[in-house]
Amino acid sequence: MRRLGVWLLAAATGMAACEPAEDVPDPAVRDAMSEEQPQAAADTGRVEVQLMDSTGTQVGVAHLTQQGGGVEIHVRVSGLEPGSVHGIHFHEIGTCAPPTFESAGGHFNPTGAQHGLENPQGPHLGDMPNITANDQGVADTTFVKPDTRLRGDSTALQRPGGLALMVHADRDDQRTDPSGNSGERIACGVVQ
Repeated sequence: MRRLGVWLLAAATGMAACEPAEDVPDPAVRDAMSEEQPQAAADTGRVEVQLMDSTGTQVGVAHLTQQGGGVEIHVRVSGLEPGSVHGIHFHEIGTCAPPTFESAGGHFNPTGAQHGLENPQGPHLGDMPNITANDQGVADTTFVKPDTRLRGDSTALQRPGGLALMVHADRDDQRTDPSGNSGERIACGVVQ
């Protein structure tokens, strides 16, 4: 009797394997799969940051996109003096209270490094290359911040309480601790 049960199970399995496979799932499964796709697309590893000036007017936007071991940053800021160069950094507190944006605290520096991409004891994790305005007063640039993650540990850019993305009035000299002599804070956005 036991052998008969094993034989029937083997025969049923063999018959199921011989049935033609359908390439298209049945409509109920297909509809459920299409409903899940937008949720998966929402977690693409991309964050938008809206930049406001000291009056609360939106003057720019930045897109942060995870790319392997780094984060690609595309930033576009308008209303700048044509040809001007500006420091841009991540600051440690996700608050942008105008007009001075001092609420954002200092540069994001969880590793305790010194300031500047050219500083031998740097950089802060919040340090980035300068941005330059074109003849119309618009800075529009893309760069990759290596060894950075959007999500994860205490060094990630998305964190409880957020970080601030700050544009400064002057060029960052990339060496002077703690802020590169980059001047006043002129635009700010919260990384959430």
